[in-house]
Amino acid sequence: MSEDLTEIAATWKGEMTFVGQNALGGTVQMGTLNGKPGVGPMQLLLVAVAGCTGEDILSILQKKRTDLTDMQVRVSGKRADDYPKIWTHIHITYLIWGKSIRPKDVEQAIDLSEDKYCSVGIMLGKSSKITSEYHILKPGETA
Repeated sequence: MSEDLTEIAATWKGEMTFVGQNALGGTVQMGTLNGKPGVGPMQLLLVAVAGCTGEDILSILQKKRTDLTDMQVRVSGKRADDYPKIWTHIHITYLIWGKSIRPKDVEQAIDLSEDKYCSVGIMLGKSSKITSEYHILKPGETA
């Protein structure tokens, strides 16, 4: 087996529910299982772009030694009306909490993530229009 391959398994758990698992044992539930709702496969793409770009931006801002205290990435999407009902529009909102965080640093981190590092966003951008915005908040401030 090639080391370049990433493998996952999605195991059927009844009705329309699958549990995905990676080689390290990480899992994600798709569909309702024992009354507990899971995340849909298309929603997982939005979760993936949030996590991917969030990790990039966090890493870049930490390298810049910003006084970041919290971060949240919110993603919304609009799907096509006809099958295969792909994401046609995706909007990302970055909420960044901290003291004395410079907009220039945040903008640079977002640009690097969205244009160079976040493979999920770059891949989804081939079929979707992706837009974004950010808000810098003081610690304890609500979004």
